[in-house]
Amino acid sequence: MDASLESLCAAAETAPLLHNGQHARGRPPGARPLQGQVAPRQRLQRSQPMHILAVRRLQQEDQQLRTSSLPAIPNPFPELCGPGSPPALTPGSLPPGPAAAKQDVKVFSEDGTSKVVEILADTTARDLCQLLVYRSHCVDDNSWTLVEHHPHLGLERCLEDHELVVQVESTMASESKFLFRKNYAKYEFFKNPTNFFPEQMVTWCQQSNGSQTQLLQNFLNSSSCPEIQGFLHVKELGRKSWKKLYVCLRRSGLYCSTKGASKEPRHLQLLADLEDSRIFSLMAGRKQYGAPTDYGFCIKPNRVRNEAKELRLLCAEDEQSRTCWMTAFRLLKWVGRAVSPRGGGTSETWGPEAEGSSSALPPSPTLAWKQYGMLLYQNYRIPQQRKAVLSPFSTPVRSVSENSLVAMDFSGQTGRVIENPAEAQSAALEEGHAWRKRSTRMNILGSQSPLHPSTLSTVIHRTQHWFHGRISREESHRIIKQQGLVDGLFLLRDSQSNPKAFVLTLCHHQKIKNFQILPCEDDGQTFFSLDDGNTKFSDLIQLVDFYQLNKGVLPCRLKHHCIRVAL
Repeated sequence: MDASLESLCAAAETAPLLHNGQHARGRPPGARPLQGQVAPRQRLQRSQPMHILAVRRLQQEDQQLRTSSLPAIPNPFPELCGPGSPPALTPGSLPPGPAAAKQDVKVFSEDGTSKVVEILADTTARDLCQLLVYRSHCVDDNSWTLVEHHPHLGLERCLEDHELVVQVESTMASESKFLFRKNYAKYEFFKNPTNFFPEQMVTWCQQSNGSQTQLLQNFLNSSSCPEIQGFLHVKELGRKSWKKLYVCLRRSGLYCSTKGASKEPRHLQLLADLEDSRIFSLMAGRKQYGAPTDYGFCIKPNRVRNEAKELRLLCAEDEQSRTCWMTAFRLLKWVGRAVSPRGGGTSETWGPEAEGSSSALPPSPTLAWKQYGMLLYQNYRIPQQRKAVLSPFSTPVRSVSENSLVAMDFSGQTGRVIENPAEAQSAALEEGHAWRKRSTRMNILGSQSPLHPSTLSTVIHRTQHWFHGRISREESHRIIKQQGLVDGLFLLRDSQSNPKAFVLTLCHHQKIKNFQILPCEDDGQTFFSLDDGNTKFSDLIQLVDFYQLNKGVLPCRLKHHCIRVAL
């Protein structure tokens, strides 16, 4: 599928990538600093010994020359300067060196801790995330993201990897802040595109076979005309009322129909422009804006900071519809490229910042346009292209691909792959009993640890990142939604109804489900089980390890765990 899309990437105008994923930029003009020249009488051969007194005498003579009326830098063109005119090269006459501008950015984590990081003006969101991953000693699995959080407006969005952090911060209000968190669904569309857009919501200007490759090509190809359509709740500007309207999203903008579901040009009215705006999720749409459902999103113009009256608030019927609309907005949007001459090359700035600067730039050819979906696909491909390149912020990835996990039988002399699902489930149950027997033998033999094994099994899970302690059901659902509604995303927490039990919160098909983990006793030992004691585990770590390899009674295997990192 990736090979069929290489032609689209080659056709897109891109700059070569450097080691850190940045685009190559032209070198600013500027003369190299001239080093002080030594007079012929002061030149020494390399083999000639130099005493300390001689070095001090040379330094004193050089200081006398600098304090005199002679120029600090020897003039290479003495014929250009007369006796009464100042020297051609005076201190400060040369342009300053290419010193990069730096700025302090404050980033918050999920637990409220923060860290101030000094970054360059051209630092992207991906660069800052990799720096924070490196300093926090996390696993860099390309799922970390920077979140633009507006608590006063109740909005937040994930920055795209190519966006410049300094320029995004310049458009934020004083109450807004950056958050550092996971988002496993950032590029989920490029992995499973057919799961995002239902057939009744998408129309094409040309025939499509419905395959994943064809679907990607239709969205990434600028010559195609995909259109997302359906009913949405729309909040009227300046009012508290919401209306249910038939809405269609095109490359030219978001339109609503003034007559039922008609899409005739005379019945379509422009709701929002895609070029100079960003899309956000509503955090508390019902409470703050009176939204009819919990699946609200917002189109926010870049010029708006604190004015909620200028926000285009929308609301979908379910999570899948909201994800479809927001993903289509990211793919169909057009983005400006500001190209300014710099030395012998050009400086490129892709994003809304370039669009906002279009008024100060000549109309052509210094402002070009590019489809946002192609930029997102390049962001998705960059980590795969850089696997063989060592980075100063790279850390070993300890995750295992799902495709490499299969049920195996090692009862004979050689192992074999179990292809029969019933046999695989039986082997999984036997493996669970084998873990229980091994734990029982260890308890009989005794432990040299000062902590008793039975006590250790009840507290050892608290050291794991996937365990979130005493949080409510609503809080666990909020964490799952924030870190991406992808299959297999999970966390464990203490049960609120049973103080001795635990709860596994799991996402499957964009729905969040809860499974209670109950303790059970056998031969005086405490075990934990998800299936009423059929499969028992001595601690929660064994339980999580088992269900990462086997689906068992769960709708899917455990793949990604929710994590909170203290900065």
